[in-house]
Amino acid sequence: MNPSMLLELKSKVQNFLSAHPKFFSFIGVVGKQGIREGSIIEIKVTSPDGTEYTTNLRLSAEDLELLELFKNFKQS
Repeated sequence: MNPSMLLELKSKVQNFLSAHPKFFSFIGVVGKQGIREGSIIEIKVTSPDGTEYTTNLRLSAEDLELLELFKNFKQS
């Protein structure tokens, strides 16, 4: 990945964090309480027309590493 793409990614993540500050606060609280390997995260999306999409994922050790990177990325 080239440096300009990393800068763009950092900018996009910072914009996301600014627009949705409760998201990472929620992850932080849940992380302290119980996100660990084997935890299941469920995501539900409701489109403007009311259609619902739901999925879930079971967290692996690698997923937790990525979440930790995001947490550290937020602080930089």
